[in-house]
Amino acid sequence: MIQRREFDQNLNELRELLQKMGEHVEHALVESVAALKSLDSKRAKDIIDRDRELNQMEEQVMEIGSRLIVTQQPVAKDLRRILVAFRISSDLERMGDLAIDIAKVTLRLEGQTLIKPLVDIPKLAELVVAMIQESLQSYLDENTDLAYKMAKDDDEVDHLYSQTITDLYKIIIDHPESLHQAMSLTLVGRYIERIADHATNIGESAVYLVTGHRPDLNH
Repeated sequence: MIQRREFDQNLNELRELLQKMGEHVEHALVESVAALKSLDSKRAKDIIDRDRELNQMEEQVMEIGSRLIVTQQPVAKDLRRILVAFRISSDLERMGDLAIDIAKVTLRLEGQTLIKPLVDIPKLAELVVAMIQESLQSYLDENTDLAYKMAKDDDEVDHLYSQTITDLYKIIIDHPESLHQAMSLTLVGRYIERIADHATNIGESAVYLVTGHRPDLNH
């Protein structure tokens, strides 16, 4: 009985770590886009400096999960809980890296003036932050309906991303001198869109946890 209680405590610790990782990623995405919007290099550097915190949390997840597998030899859903924690922590770490990539774009554009006020990119980030929240909540609550609902939000992200890229290409055509900055901004759109893909992966992991089958929520 004591052994099971300790096992459940460790599983809960994994859940709490993943929740903290998710909050870190949300903050990093919001801050990186805010830094880009104002071309605030100090703000961008602060985001980059905090990246090690996310990496440390991922390492903790791997350490706790690996120890549970070796010492407890879990089966069925208990094993899925650990494997899902590994998968989600990997997705969150990659999302954090993409937020850092956005911050690095801000550093590359330091000293420039934006070719246009940023509207679509912050809106895109707002949609993706909501997807991150929903995907993690679907995992924490083991709510497959929320996972499928979150995946549908990805269609809106894809639509806005396509619109953003089209608008930037038009600017390049009309103002060729803006090529470097416009291409940098298209990269930012791509980074945010990829974060949405990882959020969808988390939704898939939530469904796998509950059902034992991993769906393809990207289609």
